[in-house]
Amino acid sequence: MWTQKLQIEGMTCPSCAISIEKKLNVLEGVNIKVSYPERLGVLKVSGAMSLNLLVPLIEGQGYQVTALDNTLATTHSKRSTFDGKNEPLHVAIIGTGSGAFACALKAVESGAKVTLIERKPIIGGTCVNIGCVPSKIMIRAAHIVHLQQKHGFDGIKIQKPVIDRKRLLAQQQARVDELRVAKYENILESNPNINLVKGNARFKSVNTLIVDQDHGSMTEIPADRFLIATGASQSIPSISGLADTPYWTSTEALEAKKLPKHLLVIGSSIVALELAQAYLRLGSKVTLLARNSILFREDPDIGSELHKILEQEGMTILTHTQAKSVSYKKGRFSSGKFTVKTIKEQTLKADQILIATGRPPNTQELALEKAGIAVGTDGTITIDDHMCTNVEHIYAAGDCTNQPQFVYVAAAAGTRAAVNMTGGDAAIDLSAMPTVMFTDPQMATVGLTEGEAQIKHIETDSRLLPLENVPRSLANFETRGFIKLVTEKRSHRLIGAQILASEAGEMIQTAALAIHNQMTVEDLAGQLFPYLTMVEGIKLCAQTFNKDIKELSCCAG
Repeated sequence: MWTQKLQIEGMTCPSCAISIEKKLNVLEGVNIKVSYPERLGVLKVSGAMSLNLLVPLIEGQGYQVTALDNTLATTHSKRSTFDGKNEPLHVAIIGTGSGAFACALKAVESGAKVTLIERKPIIGGTCVNIGCVPSKIMIRAAHIVHLQQKHGFDGIKIQKPVIDRKRLLAQQQARVDELRVAKYENILESNPNINLVKGNARFKSVNTLIVDQDHGSMTEIPADRFLIATGASQSIPSISGLADTPYWTSTEALEAKKLPKHLLVIGSSIVALELAQAYLRLGSKVTLLARNSILFREDPDIGSELHKILEQEGMTILTHTQAKSVSYKKGRFSSGKFTVKTIKEQTLKADQILIATGRPPNTQELALEKAGIAVGTDGTITIDDHMCTNVEHIYAAGDCTNQPQFVYVAAAAGTRAAVNMTGGDAAIDLSAMPTVMFTDPQMATVGLTEGEAQIKHIETDSRLLPLENVPRSLANFETRGFIKLVTEKRSHRLIGAQILASEAGEMIQTAALAIHNQMTVEDLAGQLFPYLTMVEGIKLCAQTFNKDIKELSCCAG
């Protein structure tokens, strides 16, 4: 058992203390007593739960937690890269995506031997094969098509492009294959300390995996440390008749050899919007069905503005509605037709349906209960900031965990997991994690929105700068979008940024670094930014906290 005193700020009444106790005391081996007048919590734990797992459960309710003593300095003990028999530490990794490979390389670098286990015919995971890489190639091609037909420059002829979808797809797949070979297959072949086993892995016990292989054979793999990096798969909603139709997921949408005349997209988040706009620009008519508003989890200004932009490009967006039933009639001499009925009694016809409604974790077949690994209600594996599960020697990284589903988070988590399982101490800090969506204009965010800050009882001040005030946007004849900065009102410290701009993905890291280094908007406004650049807009937005931007000259310092 261990005990830890916690300072808990942000409580506004005695019921806050009661809610914290209810949240934690249902967990096995956990007991906390919270005093509202003293802002103090006494945490007693007699099990595998760590402080790094429990504190986020309190902070997730809007409170700020500080450990008051060194009763529990760390739950991550130093480890050797050799087992008790003086053999190299054996690390078994389920999956071969970015998180898995990052862990494997770092573990080998630290002296361990690694076994990678992959159930699919090819290695590399979602990003390189059916996610980030092929989608960005397709999006770029669609952007070129769009520029040929719509741009802001006089004297350059507008013309309808000729699109050969099969050639585009062949070029896309060739680049995917090239990157997979260079970044995964070649690394595997050149590193004798990494062994690949093909098959479906599941836990036999807390220290052993069973891998079901072809032809009914099974292999047992005991190991000293484990990393679960199995990723996530497309969620298929329960819509009457959908399962009996040849619907697309993002995988089929990226591999399609023909462009549908009318594509119906069900979903309203990043994947749905990126692919919907790409198909729209390549020549398909696109209708998008959103259960809520588009990007409803983001700052409302982003969803509202992007909705207008996409409709101006010709997309039909139906918000606050859902598909109730789907049917499909196969064509005799042409492609078939989908019929979708919505909960609002609308009837929609389309040549193809794309389902993009989220990605639940691939954890159902791992027999996690055999190892006692804790999971959330949605099946995600619960990890702390050291990527450790509730079982001391078992780690997890990537889309199968309760961390954000981004490939760079998975890779960073994999590397840090390897450090921790081989004797080091490495945490991941997601407080300044940038997010990018590759629509046009792009969306990029980091830190807190005004709404998220309010939930945490942080008083904010913010400014929104339309891109018509950014010189580079004017020079590009492309002023769609804005830059928004959110500060903690008392200190003027930057705590969030939301950008909708053609190069938002290239701009956001400046804001991320500013948040990480606790810069104020005055610090930002006083920095030198190159002119003419889009990122200069962050400086200009920072200046608007204290000045009227319209009264500044170009390059105003």
